[in-house]
Amino acid sequence: MTAGVKAKHQRLVLVLIALAALIGAALLAAWALRNQASYFYVPSQMAADPPAPDRAVRLGGMVERGSLKTLPDGVTVTFVLQDGEARVPVRYAGIKPDLFVEGSGAVAEGRLSPDGTFVADNILAKHDENYVPRELQDMDQHQQAQVVAETTE
Repeated sequence: MTAGVKAKHQRLVLVLIALAALIGAALLAAWALRNQASYFYVPSQMAADPPAPDRAVRLGGMVERGSLKTLPDGVTVTFVLQDGEARVPVRYAGIKPDLFVEGSGAVAEGRLSPDGTFVADNILAKHDENYVPRELQDMDQHQQAQVVAETTE
């Protein structure tokens, strides 16, 4: 009879140790990822409550028409993201996505500098639901469907 109680006691101890290990692993993962979270802002939110300068965030809005300028180095661009209520100047050094044009939606990943300029590490261009790849632009819908069917077979 005492042997049965001891086996139950050992199983209970093993279950408690496994549970403690799982909780410890979850806490360790949460602690390690605490600074990796990238919060999303629109320009009006960033103007009202700016993030800390060292915090990685995403800024999404429309690229203001007439604001896209390429600096003399040929790689750095400046532009303004706006949402109709506020404007945030953005600086990005790198290759722009093909869909990145004035008047279109964009998401910039980076940090807000102390001078109020958003310094982007990455730019994601957004497109509307009517997007058609460049290769299919000059085709009618029947030809587009045929090309899509050929590539998915």
